[in-house]
Amino acid sequence: MSIAGKNIIVTGGTSGIGEACAREFIRRGASVVMASIQQAEGEALEAELATIGRARFISCDVTQEDQVRALIEGAQAAFGPVHAIHCNAGAWGQGTAEDFDDAIWNKVMGVNVKGALLTAKHGIPALRAAGGGVLLVTTSVAAHVGFPRHAVYCASKAALEALVRCLATDYAGLVRVVGVSPGTIKTPMLAATCEGWDKPVEELYAEVARKIPVRRLGEPEDIAQAAAFLLSDEASYINGTILTLDGGTLALPPW
Repeated sequence: MSIAGKNIIVTGGTSGIGEACAREFIRRGASVVMASIQQAEGEALEAELATIGRARFISCDVTQEDQVRALIEGAQAAFGPVHAIHCNAGAWGQGTAEDFDDAIWNKVMGVNVKGALLTAKHGIPALRAAGGGVLLVTTSVAAHVGFPRHAVYCASKAALEALVRCLATDYAGLVRVVGVSPGTIKTPMLAATCEGWDKPVEELYAEVARKIPVRRLGEPEDIAQAAAFLLSDEASYINGTILTLDGGTLALPPW
């Protein structure tokens, strides 16, 4: 399995799953452009990863079309043809339907869904110019599980799974479009979902880990290794589908 020599863009690439993917891709010999709104973290990560490979940070808010366009152009200027794009930027918001308002909609649907669509809009022409490539989307088991008080977040992840299938058919023969669907992964976003509970985060993590069939939470590196495979030529027959990486969570019975 190899992605050596490929030029890859990772949105949301400076923390959590995105950072792990950037590290894994560079370790495997790819050139990586990390995009996010985390300026300080991005600059620090670029400085670190540039000592072992070709890495570049570009500040980008994926909800802003001009910034997404500039990201694609900046990646081409930095490393040349774009061979793969990982739409990983994500936002989380808590609330039921009664808590719904424009703020949570614009934040969660804006980053998760509009951001992926804008990245596809401007990224697919770049992949076409490179002779074809791969578009990878980070979804979530939240597309299939009704997590309490996650109405807009779950809806956004279900929308992404539908988008993967549509893009795969719209760009058949040109771009392979695939998804990764993480379960409970130890990331800053997961920690944020634990705020306000009456137990320490590590105690909450331990309780959840005991319920997952593999008996542990996922690590960002678990997703990164699978993502590297999906972007490789060895995965060339995988298209229009989503790989679930949840330690067996969805196999659990409801008792």
